[in-house]
Amino acid sequence: MAKKAKKRKYSKGAAKKVGRAMKKRKAGTLRSGRSGRKVKSKKQAIAIGLSEARKKGAKVPKKKRSKKS
Repeated sequence: MAKKAKKRKYSKGAAKKVGRAMKKRKAGTLRSGRSGRKVKSKKQAIAIGLSEARKKGAKVPKKKRSKKS
């Protein structure tokens, strides 16, 4: 049996945006949106990269919504 080709969850453009955000974080020049504070966590840098990719129209899964109880 031949293996089914796996579709990409994230496009190459999205990966580039995240990579750029990670490099900026490491250099200490990545700032968060509204407050303009310096980003220190890797998770936040990834989130910024993905949101930039979404704005550009790259293939990125939708944000996960939190459930309200």
